[in-house]
Formats: sequence, structure tokens, C-alpha cells
Amino acid sequence: MRKFMLGIRPFLAALSRLSLYIAGTGIVVMTFIVGWQVFARYVLNDSPSWSEPLSLHLMLWFIMLGAAVGVRESVHLGLDIVRYAMPRSIQRLMDLVSLGLVAFFGAAMVYYGVQLSAGTWGATIPVLGWPGGVDFFPLIVGGAMIALFGLERFIDIALDLEPAADTEVLEAA
Repeated sequence: MRKFMLGIRPFLAALSRLSLYIAGTGIVVMTFIVGWQVFARYVLNDSPSWSEPLSLHLMLWFIMLGAAVGVRESVHLGLDIVRYAMPRSIQRLMDLVSLGLVAFFGAAMVYYGVQLSAGTWGATIPVLGWPGGVDFFPLIVGGAMIALFGLERFIDIALDLEPAADTEVLEAA
């Protein structure tokens, strides 16, 4: 298992980095869309109807991808004061329980996201003309990545491997 985990780390690091770049691009594109909406509303007096739903959709993507990267790189919010007060063995147990719950939560996001997507597929997002189920794709993809990265960190701790933190991602955060 140790060799397998060390073997897939480059793939998971590349996936994490790609997710971070896609999320960053989404923020920039959303900023331009919202900027165009403001310009069109106040200068041209003709606000585009597609800008708000598209901006919200992009926001879902960069939030979910960013959250997944945060799980892998352990840069998400946390209250570690109790954890640091415990002996090393209890800290390890707390980390395993926490990461197990994160992986489970990610898998639940995928499961329920697929159900929500299937249930709303027949509806249409009025302005964009997309099936309603498309709105849940970020939840599904983000949940899968949160589960994958949570499981990776869980196994790393269980096998006493060094964390797989990507220094490029940590510097960007």
C-alpha cells in the first residue's frame, strides 16, 4: 500500500494543481462577467440577463474545487487547539476520525449530488438554456475530489507517511 500511495502522489498533486488553476481562472472570469454586468447596467442601461446565473455557476465551481484542494493541502479552516493539547497518539486518532468523516462527507456529496442532478435534469435554467441538473455538477466533482483527497490524507496518516502537501499550492494559498 505504501508503494501504491507514493506512486499515485504525482497524479493527485497534478489533479490538485489543475483544480487550483481552474478555480483561479473561474474567479477571474466571474470577475470580468460581473464587471461587464455593472458596466452594462449603469453605462449602457442594458444589463445582460445571463451574467448573474453564469457568475453563480462559476462560483460554485471555484468554491468546490478550492475546497477540495484545501482538504489535500490541509489549508482549510480548523480549530486545532484541543488537538494540540492531546498526546501524539490521540492527535493521530483525532486526525483519522476527522479525515474519515471528510471522506465520507465527500462521498455523500457525490451521492446526493447525482440524485439532485437527475431529479432536476428535466428543468431548464431559463436564461442559459441548460438542463437544471448541470447546477449540481460542481457538487458532484468537488465531492468526489474531497473524498479522494480526504482518503489520501487518511491513508498517509494511517501508514505514517509524510503529508503530500504541494509546496506550489501552499505558496499560492
